[in-house]
Amino acid sequence: MTEKITIATPLTLPCGAVLKNRIVKAAMTEGLGDPLNRATEGHVRLYKRWAEGGAGMLLTGNVQIDRRYMERPGNVAIDGPQSNEAIAALRAYAQAGTSNNTHLWIQISHAGRQTPISVSKEPLAPSDIPLDMPGAQFGKPRAMTGAEIEDVIHRFAHTATVAREVGFTGVQIHGAHGYLISEFLSPDVNTRTDEWGGSLENRARLLLEVVRAVRKAVGPDFPISVKLNSADFQKGGFSHEDAIRVASWLNDEGLDLLEVSGGTYEQPRLVGFDDMTLHPEKSETRKESTIAREAYFLDYARDIRAATTMPLMVTGGFRTLDGMNAALGSHTMDVVGMGRPMCVDPSAPARLLSGAVRDVPAYEKTLKIGPGILGPSSRFNLVKALNGWGQQGWFCLQILRMGAGQDPDRKLGVFKAFRDYAKNEAKTAAALVR
Repeated sequence: MTEKITIATPLTLPCGAVLKNRIVKAAMTEGLGDPLNRATEGHVRLYKRWAEGGAGMLLTGNVQIDRRYMERPGNVAIDGPQSNEAIAALRAYAQAGTSNNTHLWIQISHAGRQTPISVSKEPLAPSDIPLDMPGAQFGKPRAMTGAEIEDVIHRFAHTATVAREVGFTGVQIHGAHGYLISEFLSPDVNTRTDEWGGSLENRARLLLEVVRAVRKAVGPDFPISVKLNSADFQKGGFSHEDAIRVASWLNDEGLDLLEVSGGTYEQPRLVGFDDMTLHPEKSETRKESTIAREAYFLDYARDIRAATTMPLMVTGGFRTLDGMNAALGSHTMDVVGMGRPMCVDPSAPARLLSGAVRDVPAYEKTLKIGPGILGPSSRFNLVKALNGWGQQGWFCLQILRMGAGQDPDRKLGVFKAFRDYAKNEAKTAAALVR
């Protein structure tokens, strides 16, 4: 008889590590790093609270392999030799997040062309194709040299090594959402003609070489995950068929967990709004039946499951206990990723596991600057962008509050969140020691 799988069922990973249950706090950017991009007491407070919330594993937000090219100025970066102070801060961070028998995996990343101009006026990318977004928030990237690509591979391995040494219990390589590895995978962004571009095999070379370098650095018994787009949902970009092939190659690399997500800054399907695209003429549409599903990427995960045997994690949209258990019971996936609900209720996993609640609120469906033309479905691209950044700001500010030892503020307005978030980012950027 096949075992009935629920969110409470432990999971043994290929490397031998065991997750106590199937709920994972998905990676979300924290912005709590100090001016030297080191971990802080804010990380300790935040991850201690999340660890006490009952999830089997916590994924950190972007930890950058190169502080010159970060997703936001408040990122933690582990690049090069670490000072005694930086190591001590990372150890405290890891210790807090691994309390309550919780796994804490560090998500390692390079922002590529999605490095904001407040961090770098000339980011790196596979090719010199700029990010097409309003507001002049991102500079035109410079195409990387072969030596710089090789350097990136070494940096991923170095960051993973430090992570293991200080007490994190796993690592996730960020290969999604339009960051550097995702950019290499996309033929829309990667127009190189050397061994790093052209065919899918060449475009996937960076990801596969990073995985191999990280595995060599951390050994066979340390969990390695990859976050991969199920598709970019952009015509000419990384397709679902591409994702299935890349997933099959990752399966052969002995990966412990593949997280299935989707979208980029230009096509933000990761937040669940199909009509919040800034470029409808390039957008790939999804079936209404797919959009209606509780989990945004479950249908795509089913196709990847058919081509792989490694554990799969799906993040995006899960809000009900029945939906989570049904997805796990179908064996389409093995781990439920939960992000935004834990910005508002850090104890949501424990409450779901105990049966105290059967669902968590979908705040993202009600958060908007205003009705009609002022909402995320506005015909004006700038208004769409303001809603998107406002939502992001709302959830990010809840994280900042918990890092400061405060409770989330559910009554925070979206427009105020947009303004306060922008002010915080400017203040953090101004304080950076470069």
